[in-house]
Amino acid sequence: MAETHTKVLFRYYSDLLEQTVVETMWAEIIDLEKGYFKLDNIPFFGPLIATDDIFFAEYDEDEEFLTYRKTIETSGNSIVQVVILEKGFDKQIIRDKLMEVNCESEGLNETLFAVEITLEVDYSVVKSVLNEYVELSVIDFAEPCLSEKHRADLLKN
Repeated sequence: MAETHTKVLFRYYSDLLEQTVVETMWAEIIDLEKGYFKLDNIPFFGPLIATDDIFFAEYDEDEEFLTYRKTIETSGNSIVQVVILEKGFDKQIIRDKLMEVNCESEGLNETLFAVEITLEVDYSVVKSVLNEYVELSVIDFAEPCLSEKHRADLLKN
C-alpha cells in the first residue's frame, strides 16, 4: 500500500466528541506535487469528508505530518456515525444489516462505528434501517457528512 498510498493527518472539531480530534487516514496519492489525494478510509469522528473525496494536503511543520487542508472534489459518498446505546448489544447485528444494503462500516470500539454510504446507495433505505434501531433505543446516529445526492434521496420518499 505504501507506494500508491500515504497516511494523512486530519485535525478538526468533532461534534460527536465535542472536542478537537486528530485522526490519521489512508489516502491514495493522486498528484504528489500538487498535494492531491483521494481518501481511502472511513472517517470515524466526522470531518466534512467522505471516502473517495479528492482533497489537498501539505506537509505541516508543526504537526510534522502530511496534513489535510481542504476538500477539492466530493465523491457523492456519505459518512454516518452510529453509537450503540443499549449495553451489551452486539453492534455486528446492525453492521450486517447495513452490509445487506451495500454499506460498509468500520468499528472504533464496542459502542461506536462509522458507516460509508456510497453514491449508488439509496440513503432513505439506510436511514430506515437506522431509524428501526433508534425507535428501539438501541442506537443513535449522526450525519456529519451527507452528500447532496443522499439528501435528495430523503426528499423523494
